[in-house]
Amino acid sequence: MGSCFSREDESTARRRQSKRIANHSAALAGGGAVGSSRWARIRSSRKEDSLIHEQALAAAILFQQQMRNGGTMQFDRSSSLRYPSVKEKKNQALPRSSSSRARSLTDPLLQPHQLVNQDINLANLETSHFVLVHGGGFGAWCWYKTIALLEEGGYKVTAVDLTGSGIHSFDTNRITSLSQYVKPLTDFFEKLAEGEKVILVGHDFGGACISYTMELFPSKVSKAIFVAATMLIDGQSALDIFSEAESNDLMRRAQVFLYANGNNQSPTAIDFDKSLLKDLLFNQSPTKDVALASVSMRPIPFSPIPEKISLSETKHGIVRRFFIKTMEDNAIPVAVQECMINRNPPEQVFNLKGADHSPFFSKPQALHKLLVDVSKIP
Repeated sequence: MGSCFSREDESTARRRQSKRIANHSAALAGGGAVGSSRWARIRSSRKEDSLIHEQALAAAILFQQQMRNGGTMQFDRSSSLRYPSVKEKKNQALPRSSSSRARSLTDPLLQPHQLVNQDINLANLETSHFVLVHGGGFGAWCWYKTIALLEEGGYKVTAVDLTGSGIHSFDTNRITSLSQYVKPLTDFFEKLAEGEKVILVGHDFGGACISYTMELFPSKVSKAIFVAATMLIDGQSALDIFSEAESNDLMRRAQVFLYANGNNQSPTAIDFDKSLLKDLLFNQSPTKDVALASVSMRPIPFSPIPEKISLSETKHGIVRRFFIKTMEDNAIPVAVQECMINRNPPEQVFNLKGADHSPFFSKPQALHKLLVDVSKIP
């Protein structure tokens, strides 16, 4: 979820929050149904789309259950590191997506040989290990297409669930700092062998998380790739960056502030109005992936968002940075992305045309190609 949070009078925020919580509760009253009333109205006139939507919801729930019950692709529950099953064959076809619908030639996930050259000599790369860090509200699950494509090409991939995200069981409302939120990622780097390097990829608020990690472990990061992500400078917070940009009306309407410590205290987390998720985060993404996200996303801890972080030239500054712009992004608009780029220029900037805020869903092939291209830059 985009972390483009607006500043506003706290009493106003609470009045908006109370109204949204009522609406949010009403939307969930039907036994946990995940399709919003707005989606239902749009699809009521299209029988086929309605059927696809229902199938995707069912498949998404089965997908989650399979992951938690030790499915084909096993996860370590503490950090959601993804390991291939011993029974998997090296050259097997890519796994089917979470949809039960038969794949067509227009589906977004194709075989890797249709996307990039297969003559990459991974031994010539500084590293062939990608570490993928999700954005606010997402989890390791959002990278499933990217994981499949990279692994099929021979790359090693680790996707991490940050604290209170994905299948990490911690209560989001109890997260009080960025270091606590990022701990599964820093734990991974602490266990990484000396001399081993990875390509660190961050999406959305995951940009602040990888910046924090780059400061702690600069010698273990070969390159850092920011995918429509919060690319901070010393002394900034994610909230600082987005407050400088023009107000995002869609983001403001979608935000639902949660007050686990009482309405007279600061917010503890931020959730989103389900009826606005597609317009905000998935305006170019397939229906089945929107369905997966709608049953998988969790609230975003509030405390890490306004936290300013310290970044030094001698540590964070020595890591090579690359930025991927998502050109149809409604959560972190292009103007906001360009503001970050201009203030803190990376080594290279790539434009991902037709990508919404979730390019791992809307443009998986193009995103995959850019990740591979960056890995090959000497």
